[in-house]
Amino acid sequence: MRSNPEKLILIKYGELALKKGNRERFERKLLENIREKFKGYKGLEVIKTWGRIFLRFGEENAEDIMKGLGEVFGIVGFGIAYVTEKSIEAIVKASKLLSEEAIRNGKSSFKAEVRRIDKSFPQTSYDIACAIGDHILDSFKGACRVDVHNPDWCIYVEVRERVYVYADMQRGAGGLPVGTSGKGILLLSGGIDSPVAGYMMSKRGLSLDTIYFHSPPYTSPMALEKVKKLSAILKRYNNDIKLNVVPFTAIQERIKERAKSKDVTLLMRAAMVKIADRVAKRKSYACLITGESLGQVASQTPESIRFTDNMTDLPVFRPLIGLDKEEIIAMARRIGTFETSILPYEDCCTLFAPRHPTVRPRLEDISNAYSETNLEELIQSAEMEIDTLTI
Repeated sequence: MRSNPEKLILIKYGELALKKGNRERFERKLLENIREKFKGYKGLEVIKTWGRIFLRFGEENAEDIMKGLGEVFGIVGFGIAYVTEKSIEAIVKASKLLSEEAIRNGKSSFKAEVRRIDKSFPQTSYDIACAIGDHILDSFKGACRVDVHNPDWCIYVEVRERVYVYADMQRGAGGLPVGTSGKGILLLSGGIDSPVAGYMMSKRGLSLDTIYFHSPPYTSPMALEKVKKLSAILKRYNNDIKLNVVPFTAIQERIKERAKSKDVTLLMRAAMVKIADRVAKRKSYACLITGESLGQVASQTPESIRFTDNMTDLPVFRPLIGLDKEEIIAMARRIGTFETSILPYEDCCTLFAPRHPTVRPRLEDISNAYSETNLEELIQSAEMEIDTLTI
């Protein structure tokens, strides 16, 4: 028997297991995403067993790997596990190693939970749990006690082709592996909302590219750098993102020149959706994503959304539609985009916003206003000059 059991990282996934006939495809994509996430780490090995994934890793990379796993959608939990030989002696030894760490961290009560998938193992689940409890109580006299209802830590044992012993798991990001739900394009403004929308759609398995509308000299180079940083943060959750930078100055100036002031924001928004629609179709993307929240600004009323949706026949996903600003800010802080989003470099919509914008446009009136700006030639020109950046 080895002097010490092997230490691996155990990865659990939940919703994937419900996919029945598609399970293999979802699992394959999750494995691919994990390998992509850690492709620069030497000595890292991904091991797949039924219902579980394990990582063999170098101790020097453990902290970075644990942090990175929290950014991989499709994972519901992960943590350190010991892999032992199939003997009761090896199991209690691994349990003792886990308990030493828990007791060092000030924990005092525990319980053992055992799943004996391999029924040929001679001891029952109850026998194994009792052996673990007796060994730990004997090894750490007075320092710990059994509490089956509200323990400070739990020792989990799974008897499979080998035996896996682990303590409480860190919570994963959940959701579905990125890439299992197709690909879409996110209208990324540089504000707080749109990066959060991209994160939420990534969680549902959607692979993303981003599109940003740049209007020099009205928007500064720092505004573009801000959007690049936001795309880079989203890449942590999405693996591979390209940023499409659209030259938007001429379109904005035309709208400002020909439209009523109150309609400017909504007409700019419509032109953006029109361009995003064409980019998506050229690149065979399935949908558009925006950070709109119902009623938050004038362009996000039902009437305004109805008008801008006329610019595309693709689905437009708005995952923030029912959230208030405080909820969106809380999520932005959690995923790491908030501090970048509030940098003081304004986007083109903010700079051109009228004092009293149209709130509930009549569809016929606002559609006529859009037609009167004669944007088609400028939109075609902007589309040809898009700069696509690899993040």
